[in-house]
Amino acid sequence: MHGLKNNATAALLSAFFSAGAMAQVPALNLDTAHITVSGLSSGGYMANQFHLAYSDWIDGAGILAAGPYYCAKGDISTALNQCVDKTEPAIDVNALTGKVKTLAQEGKLAPLSALQNDKVWLFHGTRDVRVNSAVSDALNAQYAALMPAEQITYVNSKPVAHLFPTKNNGGQCMSSDSPYIGRCDYDAAGEMLNFLLDGLQPASDKLSGEVVSFSQQALAGDNASTMAETGYAYIPASCREGEQCRVHVSFHGCNQYAEAVGKAYVEQTGLNNWADTNNMVVVYPQTRKSLFMPLNPQGCWDWWGYTGEDYATRSGEQINAVRDIVLGLSSN
Repeated sequence: MHGLKNNATAALLSAFFSAGAMAQVPALNLDTAHITVSGLSSGGYMANQFHLAYSDWIDGAGILAAGPYYCAKGDISTALNQCVDKTEPAIDVNALTGKVKTLAQEGKLAPLSALQNDKVWLFHGTRDVRVNSAVSDALNAQYAALMPAEQITYVNSKPVAHLFPTKNNGGQCMSSDSPYIGRCDYDAAGEMLNFLLDGLQPASDKLSGEVVSFSQQALAGDNASTMAETGYAYIPASCREGEQCRVHVSFHGCNQYAEAVGKAYVEQTGLNNWADTNNMVVVYPQTRKSLFMPLNPQGCWDWWGYTGEDYATRSGEQINAVRDIVLGLSSN
């Protein structure tokens, strides 16, 4: 993966600086050789796609309320009938896993051998009526067919609605309302990160760092054309001061992009509190809604093909955009 980083970073940084978009972003010493990802709902689907596309780069994924890779098969009707609140007909996990293997053999995903040392943390709330439990069960089954079972954890017994559960941030835990973050007396961010990463320090009660903004288009060019102009990152004080920091990328869900909920997802999931004491920059890429082609009225990440048929592979526009954003934020 070093070739990927070296080939991309110089051009990206040049474009970024020339656009003046780094005004709020300090020079960062990021470990871009090893990253982790997470996401809720459509962001969970995106985290899964990003993980499988680049598992030779990504060390772990945390996925809340989402289904298996290629569930939608590039079709919005299939997505709605099988991969959200309904599974009609039932999801064929074996067929979807076969698709993963075929794409990996074709070089459109990372080699499956790269998954063998990764960790995956999955979550589905028992009060979630937006995403059927069978959908998340299928994701668990698919990962179990691709990597060692002991490196997967599946939390599916918590009374949580379709949202990102926290200890004490957000709205009611049993109701899936905007901004889809709930006070559930459950620290999903902490549970996830402590499974994905060894030796973490306890989360901070008072943040030392700050949320900064950056231009996604300046970093990622045309690949970010279906994304918002502005993305966000949480930078702890230690990272701002030059410490080498790891990277975690977190993908919001539908109707959870910044134009719809402000910085709620960026600031309230609890990820920043864990990042603050563990030399970790959290990147929050952003989508936008579109009422024209490509149609995306709820500002979802592309998990059914609105950006093109290669949406879930290494050639996917949004996957490439987020990769470029991560690399471009590093000053290495």
